[in-house]
Amino acid sequence: MKRLTAHKLSVYDVVAGISVAMVLIPQALAYAQLAGMPAYVGLFAAILPTIIAAFFASSPYLQTGPVAMTAILTFGVLAGSGATTASAEYVKLAALLAVMVGVIRVGLGLTGGGFIAYLMSQPVVAGFSAASAILISASQLPKVLGVTAGDGGLLVEAGRALTAAWDWRAVALSVTTIVLILAGRKLHSLFPGVLVAMLVGIAYSAMSGYDGAIVGTVPTGLPPLSLDLPWSSFGSLVIPALVIAIVGFAEPTAISRTFATMDRQAWNPDRELISQGVANLAAGLSSAFPVGGSFSRSSLARLAGARTRATGAIAGLGVLIFLPFAAVIEPLPSAVLGAIVIISVFKLIDLPALLDIWKLSRLQGVVAATTFVLTLALAPRIDRAVIFGTLLGIAVHLWREMRLDVASWTAGTVVHLLPRGVLYFGSAPGLGDHLNKELAAHPDATSVVIELQGLGRIDYTGAVALKQAVKEAIEADVTVELSGIPEHARRILSRVWETGIPETDTRDRTNGSQ
Repeated sequence: MKRLTAHKLSVYDVVAGISVAMVLIPQALAYAQLAGMPAYVGLFAAILPTIIAAFFASSPYLQTGPVAMTAILTFGVLAGSGATTASAEYVKLAALLAVMVGVIRVGLGLTGGGFIAYLMSQPVVAGFSAASAILISASQLPKVLGVTAGDGGLLVEAGRALTAAWDWRAVALSVTTIVLILAGRKLHSLFPGVLVAMLVGIAYSAMSGYDGAIVGTVPTGLPPLSLDLPWSSFGSLVIPALVIAIVGFAEPTAISRTFATMDRQAWNPDRELISQGVANLAAGLSSAFPVGGSFSRSSLARLAGARTRATGAIAGLGVLIFLPFAAVIEPLPSAVLGAIVIISVFKLIDLPALLDIWKLSRLQGVVAATTFVLTLALAPRIDRAVIFGTLLGIAVHLWREMRLDVASWTAGTVVHLLPRGVLYFGSAPGLGDHLNKELAAHPDATSVVIELQGLGRIDYTGAVALKQAVKEAIEADVTVELSGIPEHARRILSRVWETGIPETDTRDRTNGSQ
């Protein structure tokens, strides 16, 4: 049934916005640490970007702000920059990266580049998402186990944490956090389990004098607005920014398109690109890091009854109102934030989905598996794995398109060819080769009928190649006729065959042994 949607701000938007803000605050802290930033910077990323995006968004539900996938990509890019995580230099680099991501997305949106989100094939997305979720979870293991992480890779440090002496207080806090979140989901879809877990962690830390890793000092002032950024690093961040701009847009695209279909509402990907672009520009301006669209918070907004885009702005204002009191989160144990991150991404480790891809298509299974393995192997530079996986997916597609499927049979001295697929510059040589093989296999053939009804498209190069194949066959003393010419191809074939297409009407002819 079509969902009725109001166009004016309603009490539902206010309730939904407050509900989102209660989840956004602890998630923002957790995802900031995931990105290698001080936890409080997550609050900056949850204010201005969230508010600004609401004015441009196409979906009434999409909630913008810190998200796990964009955070791990940010960490991966900046980990190799030489800057120390959480340092002032690192924070400025992250802000510059956000600005660059914003410019790219706005530019793509203004030029109708919303289709860019579809360049990543489903096998690439599946392989990358599963491996990224493993890396994200691995990066949080030292926190949830109360172990100090070293300078090794994410998987190496996770392995060391598993074999080190655990801080059982941190483990207990992590388990409690996970139980509260999962139990809250069972209790009611709107139950703020993440917020409750944060409050429990703060209360325990304050009352017990917890001396493990905590959030620490949190400034209570407004986000500093500045574009005094390390512009000299612009060149080294161009490709990573492009990757984040595209990969990070895949999630809000899926969110918005899914909800639009469910509610039978129009949705504009170009407009959503612009909204995500200006949000990142706002993030860079307010000393934050790249942001994206959150599936969990968007789902929460919809379940809470959101009617308009104002829900996102209200959520951002809720974080802004909280900012003067943000010092209350200083004793929050890092173990709680680590558990919040793990429970948020755990569902993305969908290995059965990768096996399903392999069962349905070996080639696409190779693409998914390669992307998965490279994401783990190249960590933290997982942006490179995305690039390679995407290029591999495109290469597989082109290779398959170049293989024109040609069925053939004979009826007396007549050879029939039925090509299927797309006859374009990549696949055109295959038709001529197949015709030559059939003539060599049937030296007594006197004529050839090429059935074209199985072709989805014929471009100029394909038409020229077809004419050349016909010409060569005629020179071999074989009569050639074209049959079943699709209407969409008749115009280009007429132009190529200036003297008239050698066409025959085979509407009453059967396909023999086809």
